[in-house]
Amino acid sequence: MKHDPGFPEIRELEQRIFRIGSEQEFRQAAWEAFLYQYETNPVYRQFCDLLKVEPRKVQRLEQVPFLPVEMFKNHRVLAGDQRWEKVFRSSGTTGMERSSHYIRRLDIYRTSLLKGFEHFYGPVQDYCLLALLPGYADNPDSSLIYMARELMGEGAHPDSGFFLDDLDGLVLRLRELEEREQKTLLLGVSFALLEMAERYRLPLQNTIVMETGGMKGRRAEITREELHHKLTNSFDLKTIHSEYGMAELLSQAYSYGGGLFRTPPWMRIWTRDYYDPFRYMRPGKSGGINIIDLASLHSCPFIETKDIGKLHPDGTFEVLGRFDNSDVRGCNLLAHI
Repeated sequence: MKHDPGFPEIRELEQRIFRIGSEQEFRQAAWEAFLYQYETNPVYRQFCDLLKVEPRKVQRLEQVPFLPVEMFKNHRVLAGDQRWEKVFRSSGTTGMERSSHYIRRLDIYRTSLLKGFEHFYGPVQDYCLLALLPGYADNPDSSLIYMARELMGEGAHPDSGFFLDDLDGLVLRLRELEEREQKTLLLGVSFALLEMAERYRLPLQNTIVMETGGMKGRRAEITREELHHKLTNSFDLKTIHSEYGMAELLSQAYSYGGGLFRTPPWMRIWTRDYYDPFRYMRPGKSGGINIIDLASLHSCPFIETKDIGKLHPDGTFEVLGRFDNSDVRGCNLLAHI
């Protein structure tokens, strides 16, 4: 297999990723992605070499190294011929080091986004999409803003739009849509949705409220359970949906409520031991979250996050919190890359 993205073999893998229908097909595609990464991604290859991991020594997918997400803060993590169309940058407070995700092919991101959304929610054309994302608009390279724009563009509903800090305008729009019984998705950052819930009581019967996280630095931290309790009370809803994604990924996981997330067929969550990155926890045991996102074929599909989670036997997972800096396993290898 030639591992240059200009060759048909890689083009075929790009397409096959979104046709995965079994665990065997997923593992085969993930193995091919690992070979491509090792051969053409200098940062990932150096990381593997420092771990003394090379393809001929790998017997199982579980032996494939996951790149620490911190590497996106000071390295260009990119496979193939090192060309890119777009850079997504993580949000952060002033002076904070931000991650940069170099996107070789925006069409792959768009396919992942739209197929992933449709997998869980049906055609995006069925929805009016409202985005309450204050703060993110200050980051022109935000993947979340890009995601919302793409969904709005594909859905093409005339009442879709961003509201940023305009809570009065948003509530007025929601009331109008409710009167028309229009199926609506309200995508919002947690602190803004909480502010809205504290200022208004707004029964919603035709609207899905989806929080994307994002409380740090804006308000006192509360648990997801507390947040959802406040939102369900104010909006008269049974559940609050959630989206799990990050600037370093090209796919999203979604929760219909209760903090239980599901992944699209080309994405998997594994939970690693807190101290041994090559030991994986049984379902029901908490650990560090590792993500295989095959849509990120040209950056890095194997990501070791700083999130703590729990995987369940049915494949759903919970996000329980974050590692403190003092808790992250000492990876002295990072100093050599």
